[in-house]
Amino acid sequence: MGILSGNPKDEPLHYGEISSVWQFSTKAKGCISAYRAYQYHAGDKELKKTLEELIDQAELEVSECDTILSQNGITPSPSLPDRPEAKLEDIPVGARFTDQEIAAMIGADTSMGLVACSQIMGMSIREDIGALFAKYHVTKTALGLKILRMSKEKGWLIPPPLQIKRPELVEA
Repeated sequence: MGILSGNPKDEPLHYGEISSVWQFSTKAKGCISAYRAYQYHAGDKELKKTLEELIDQAELEVSECDTILSQNGITPSPSLPDRPEAKLEDIPVGARFTDQEIAAMIGADTSMGLVACSQIMGMSIREDIGALFAKYHVTKTALGLKILRMSKEKGWLIPPPLQIKRPELVEA
């Protein structure tokens, strides 16, 4: 196999892997910033705890992806500045995100993260990159399920149209 044999970490990244890892890290940095803002808006304790878990996961992703980029001579995107703390009571009602809105946004983010992980796993030829994003995929699956259950339990989920009455099959 030549250049692609041996320890995967010694193999070169291809341009798709470089771009994907860089974009994933950049998106995770944006999520950290947004989720911290959501924490200031959230009133529900379980939602705040879930946001903390999402922040912890995004920080891990940034750390691991930026390490891979740096080890391969690629400059990672800059981190965003920390947000100043805000108290829920200080945020005007018209400017405040509701818990239901936050749950929907983090659910959508997690869902899109699953798609991104799958794409990166499918295009990677370095086994360590594929395995890393498989790990992220599993974590995002668990977090997504937690967000879904929480949204259902708290009445925040707005389902798409449901097929309650199924049409009868007609034999021709």
